[in-house]
Amino acid sequence: MKLDHIGVAVRDLEASLKAYETLGLTVAHREHVERDQVEVAFVPFEGGRFELLKPDAETSPVGKFLAKRGEGIHHVALTVEDIQAEVERLKASGVRMIDASPRAGAEGTLVAFIHPAATGGVLVELVQRPEGAERHV
Repeated sequence: MKLDHIGVAVRDLEASLKAYETLGLTVAHREHVERDQVEVAFVPFEGGRFELLKPDAETSPVGKFLAKRGEGIHHVALTVEDIQAEVERLKASGVRMIDASPRAGAEGTLVAFIHPAATGGVLVELVQRPEGAERHV
């Protein structure tokens, strides 16, 4: 496994992007993920990427996170080779999962979330990139 990105929940995507641009970083990719009711912007840096997450609705997962915890780190995402096998291995080991099976994510990926109760309070996302799919860096 290796770091894919760090998810950051934000209320105002444009204002947040300006802050990252002030740091000298630029947006590599923007996308709307309908299933999760969120607009995302990937901002690469040497060794990783930030995924800024702006919810469409207060009732979306990221909207609920913002209401409860405010802006900040939402999750850490790790790239895996075979997400189905990894999810099955974790479930067999008794790891509490949010996603019982992989689902579609941004950039054409498959994703599955591990419940924060299983990882010391950190929401961990597993990401499998399709063969030959571009990772916006």
